[in-house]
Formats: sequence, structure tokens, C-alpha cells
Amino acid sequence: MGKRWRHLVAALTGLGLGLAALGPGLAPGFVLSYDMVFTPDPAFTPMTFGLTGTVPRQVPSDAFVTALATVIPSDAVQKLVLLAIFVMACMSAASLVPSPRLLPRLAAGVCYAWNPFVAERLLLGQWALLLGYAALPWVVASAVRTCERGGTRRLVRALVLAAIGGFAALAMSGLVALVVALASSRSRGGERVNGAERLKGAVRVVGIVVVLSLPWLVPGALRPAGVPGDGTAVDVFAARADTPFGVLGSLLTLGGIWNGETVPRGYGTPVLAGFWLAVVLGSLFAYWKWCREPEWRRGAAVAAAVGFVLAALGAVAPPVLRGAVGLWSGFAVLRDGQQYVAPLAVVVAVGLGVAADKAIGARFPMIAVGAVAAPVLLLPTLAWGAAGDLRAVRYPADWARAREIINSDSAPGDVLVLPWALYRSYPWNHGRRVLDPLPRYLHRRVVVNDALIVGRTTIPAEDPRAIALALAAAHPDSATLRDRDVRYVVVDAETAKYRPIGAVPVLTGPDLAVYRVDGAKAGHEDRVPAAPVIVAWIAASAVVFWSFLIPGTTLGLPLLGSIRRRSPDRLPHHSRRAP
Repeated sequence: MGKRWRHLVAALTGLGLGLAALGPGLAPGFVLSYDMVFTPDPAFTPMTFGLTGTVPRQVPSDAFVTALATVIPSDAVQKLVLLAIFVMACMSAASLVPSPRLLPRLAAGVCYAWNPFVAERLLLGQWALLLGYAALPWVVASAVRTCERGGTRRLVRALVLAAIGGFAALAMSGLVALVVALASSRSRGGERVNGAERLKGAVRVVGIVVVLSLPWLVPGALRPAGVPGDGTAVDVFAARADTPFGVLGSLLTLGGIWNGETVPRGYGTPVLAGFWLAVVLGSLFAYWKWCREPEWRRGAAVAAAVGFVLAALGAVAPPVLRGAVGLWSGFAVLRDGQQYVAPLAVVVAVGLGVAADKAIGARFPMIAVGAVAAPVLLLPTLAWGAAGDLRAVRYPADWARAREIINSDSAPGDVLVLPWALYRSYPWNHGRRVLDPLPRYLHRRVVVNDALIVGRTTIPAEDPRAIALALAAAHPDSATLRDRDVRYVVVDAETAKYRPIGAVPVLTGPDLAVYRVDGAKAGHEDRVPAAPVIVAWIAASAVVFWSFLIPGTTLGLPLLGSIRRRSPDRLPHHSRRAP
């Protein structure tokens, strides 16, 4: 089978996995789960680019979705993005297996696209992080060759998906690229790389990551309130045991997420967890014993080890991480440690593919078939929308009427949302928790309480506007709200419980109520200056555009094909194995 057909089969396999995983989420409407918020007809607003003074976690992923939604319906955008994650994850991992055989490649692709990490992050709604995860094997393959001709462009292309995902995706992918560039000892053709060349490659990696980070790095750095970094959140976001093997064992099996509500149903039972652990340990052994790819083998292994240490840090040594966050708030990106097991998933997937290839070489093809099927069989509840947890819903008619009323009003003033909490459990969303969609649903400045309550711990609000309106939200009356430059109060849950004193009701429905506050003035909120942000977007966009200015590069899913120039399909003749 030719290489193009192998890539096509891997893509179709990933598509099949995505269809199986999303299931009812593919129906018309939107899948709303925790941080996954898509809305109909999104618009470019100051919040889209991080200009409102809130922490720009949604930059640039919201801009990417909004741009696509100008061409196709926004619910179709969500489905295409989620399916693309599975397609690219399967393709990228399959391309990394040093074998021309199809089954070993599919074993790696299926394992990388269907595992506890993907399931838990999908249930948590972190599609933007999963975009970077899907391209991580391509990052591994390209980071080791940054000093070669065209290597910088290849790495930029490999990091594009992580750049779209934003700060968490790019932090994770950039760390992997840096470690691979520093730790790999051989380059193209198996020639040794000296320390100076590795350092030069690492410097280029850092430069690329910084430039691609500018769209969110600049508004984050220019926030009037500064970059937040709360050390108390270390304990909240630390990895948790979701298997009988404790925190470290759970991380080793690619689980261990901090939020127990996003663990797939049935996962962590002794039998299934035991088999998962056996698969992981066997894959790691196969990677160490039989993976002979000279370029990135060592770098990927070191990246997996570094990632595992970071993933466990908040659980094993929380004072260390709290001290680091206190020293520099930028270390807050390490608080959600479990996301850093992603490079371990790359090594496990490649190891499973190598083991399957070895089984075929030893004339045990059924073992290779079992390796392809094992991830799905050991995590069956990821199928059908994570056993029904991920279902498409439509926003109620009250929401559309409210948007029409508020967006058509030219009077100044912000929108205050009650109840005063960050997450909602709407009946029309089957009680599934979701980040309040109104800041993306409406085109005005929307103020919600962005303080996060996890168990008995409260992480303080970060939005200065939310902090300023906290007392007014507790006892809302029209005079106070008018003085705070609030034009509308929207109650999107428990509608009968909240009614601002003196405000004019303009919409009262079972799912949402809207109250108008007359006399509000234009707010004087401290915002991020637009000019530096525009320059940041131009710089990042120019680097991405430049990376595609290379002969033979095409757009679409195969656009990273040049990264595979030293893929198993192009191994020297003496390195090829018989099909």
C-alpha cells in the first residue's frame, strides 16, 4: 500500500473514531460542556481579542471560530473542529511510527486519538487544548530539525494548531518542542548533533513559540490588573486519582484529571484500569526496546518524562508549585498539571505501534489487530457522546429574543448576568455544567462572576469589572446598577428568584429574563490598548503566512506533509522492513 493510501486510511480511521465518540453531539445544535461554549452567529467583539481586560484565555480560538462561522453555520463549525481533532490525532501519531506497514500505524493512531486523556479533556470541553494535542506528534517530528534548511518553517506549521488553541495548547506544545530540540542527539540521516546546534535549535523554538503566542501574550501582559496567579489554585487543579493506582498510576495511564465529573463513565474500574496499565507498560517497553528512529526517539522520551514530572508536581509537591507561582505568575500555566501527560501519550501510541509491527514481523498478525482495537475496547464509554453526556442542544427561543433586544439597543452600558456564578446547569442542556455562554452570545460587554468555586475552595475573580460589580450583583437595584454603568440585567437561570429593584422588565420567559436599567452611561473601564494587539496579530499572522511560502506545500489536512519528509515512508533502503 502506497504512502498516500496509508495516510488516507489513517485519516478515515480518525474520522470513524470521531463519529463514534461524538454520536448524538453531531445532531443539529451545540454541544455545551464545561469550557466548550459555541454560540449561534458569533461576532468579533473586543472580548474576542482580549481587549476588555479579562484574562485572554479565549484568544485566538474564539477569533478562529468566529471567522469560520462567517462561512458556515456555527454549529457545523463546532462539529468540524471536533471531528478534525480525531482525524489529525490519528494521522499524526500514525505518521510517526517507523514502519511502512498499515496495522502498526493504525494501532498508534487509534491509541493516540482514543484514550483517557482525550476523553477527559473532551468532557471538560477543552477543545482548544486538544487541537494542540492532535498535532503534537508532528511537533515532535519537526522540532528536532529546526537547524536544517526549512526546519523553522516546518515547526511553525506544526505549531499552527496549538497557536489557534491558545495559551494552554501552545505552552504544552512549545515545551515539548523545546525539550525535543535540546535532547535529541541526531539529525536527518542519523548524523550526530553537537551541543551548539541543539542550543541554536532551542533558541529558534523559543522564538517561534513567542511570536505565535503574541495574540494572547500581548493583551495578557497589558492587562490593567496584571497577570493573575493564585497559588491556592494549585491544590484545586492538581491531578487526582481516577484509577486504583493512585495519582501517579492514573497519570501513567493518561488519566488523572482534576475534575472528577469529567471522568468517563466506568473508567477506573480495577479490570479496565488494569488492562490499560498493561497496555501502557507494554507500549513503553516496546518503545524503549524496538523504536529505532534516531532523530526524535530520545527527545520524545525526555519530553514524556518532563511532562510526567510537571503533571505530578501539583499533587506530589504542591508547595514547590505554589512557590513558583508566587515567584512569577506565569507559572500558573502549570497548575492544571494533567495536561502535560500529552507527550507521554505520544510515546505510548508510538510504542504500541512498534509492538504491533514487531508482532507482524514475528508472524503474529492477530496481535497487531488486537493492538488496533484495544484502546476502543478498554474505553468503550467514550463512544456515543461519552455515553450520552455530550449531546447537541439548541439555545431556547428566549435567548434569541434577548439577543435581538440587547443588540439593537444603541444606548451605552454593560450587561450584568445573574445568578452571580461562572458555571450553569441549564435544564435545556440536560443539567450538564457549562461556562456561561452569554459573554459570547451577546455583542455587548457582558459581566459575569468569574470566581471559580471547586468544592470548598474559591479562586477569586480576575475580571476587574466583575470585582467592581460584586456588591451590586448581591443586592441589585436600578440606582446602584445605573451608577455602575449597567444597562441590562440578564437572568439566565432561576429566573423567578432574581429581579432587580426598579429595573424595567423587557423580557420574561421560562429560560431567561431581561431587565433594562434606564439612565446608564458609557463605562470607563480600563481596557487593553488596541494598537499593540493589532501589531501582535500582524506579526503572528505574517510568520504563519511565511511558513507556507515553500514550494510543494498545500493547504488542508496534508499541509504538514513536508514534516514527514523523513517519515518512515522515506527511510533509507537499508532501514526499511518488509511489508
